[in-house]
Amino acid sequence: MKTRQTSETEIRNVIENYYFKGIYEGNTELLKTAFYKDAMLFGDINGAPYFKTAEQYMKGVASRISPEKSGKGFKAEIISIDVINSIAVVKLNVKMYDFNYYNFITFNHIDGKWLIINKTLTNVQP
Repeated sequence: MKTRQTSETEIRNVIENYYFKGIYEGNTELLKTAFYKDAMLFGDINGAPYFKTAEQYMKGVASRISPEKSGKGFKAEIISIDVINSIAVVKLNVKMYDFNYYNFITFNHIDGKWLIINKTLTNVQP
């Protein structure tokens, strides 16, 4: 197994160059690189339950106006990365449109790559 530092660097790369960039640009090809094909997404948005498969999520991203084209602000940051063996949990804050999302992303090291296998999210009102 790789060192914890190497794993964190690889996960950071996936988050910054595929996940954040994919969301910002509305680029589902980048997002598909970050997600395991059968990943699940759960959470709540302003109290309403949220549940999607990775495929449904990609369709939603493809059909909306991207934050990049919307002209609204976009700020995304990694709060923490915890790695144990072949799993990792990443806490993120993503501000886009009029949302202040907190995400908990679960990664698994599959076939030599760190992939998102689960995403939970909630919108926190300021």
